Amino acid sequence: MKYRRLGKTELNISVVGLGTWQFGGEWGQQFTQDEVDAILDKGKELGINLIDTAECYGDHLSEQFIGNYIARRNREDWVIATKFGHHFHERFTRTDTYGADDVVKQLDASLKALQTEYIDLYQFHSGPDTAFDNDALWTVLDKQIQAGKIRHLGTSIGSNDNLHQTAASSQVNSQAIQVVYNRLDRTPENRVFPSCQEQDLGVLARVPLASGYLSGKYKPGAVFDATDVRHRHDADMVRRKLEEVARIKRDEVPEGVDMAQWALAWCLKHPAVTAVIPGCKNPEQVVANASAVDLVEG
Repeated sequence: MKYRRLGKTELNISVVGLGTWQFGGEWGQQFTQDEVDAILDKGKELGINLIDTAECYGDHLSEQFIGNYIARRNREDWVIATKFGHHFHERFTRTDTYGADDVVKQLDASLKALQTEYIDLYQFHSGPDTAFDNDALWTVLDKQIQAGKIRHLGTSIGSNDNLHQTAASSQVNSQAIQVVYNRLDRTPENRVFPSCQEQDLGVLARVPLASGYLSGKYKPGAVFDATDVRHRHDADMVRRKLEEVARIKRDEVPEGVDMAQWALAWCLKHPAVTAVIPGCKNPEQVVANASAVDLVEG
């Protein structure tokens, strides 16, 4: 495994992390604690130390799985990143809750679920600019840092071209940006990444495999069933993505190289990117994701 400093924080994180949206059940699979333990144990074995989760991945369900695991392991082995701003109701249904009064309740609920006294990176979760531009919110969050509940703040931008929230990061003491970035969507390269580099912000690239389209498993014409999150995607968009993936595989991926491994390494080669946070359903996928470091220099 390779490690990089997360922006201006003192956190040294593995360049491949563990994305855990799937633990909330919205990927079409219900996980058991044993299955989660096996995934996290494999990550630890491979040198991964970053776990990214959120309050709304199954109403703290993902956090609970992680907390039950961490409670039986060494907390200091892990950098835990979670988020605030949404309340989960049911599959793909959320209510936005970014108020200064509510954030402490959300934070305490996450700390309880994660069974930890502090969160390494607490991220504003894909909220609108009106919610972001609330001095009271960031004042309350700063008090939580002083209280030792949070080590660092971050922003998970909903639009991967949100320069407003990225550019204001240093003003609100947000030290990392999480953004959708992959070979099919290079939008952050235009405005977000230059701002991150100027401010020395860490960058976590989410959806680095483009919701699995860049896994190399699917050819043009593939159809996803109703239990798959991709079933919700526009059919014409799916067709165009799969055709583009086929072209990338033919023209850009070296012969004999696994496409998913190549796609993760492709993200990590951008100088602004600190780490990728792909999801994984089993230990075998953790191994495959971690192997991307073999294609990354330094």
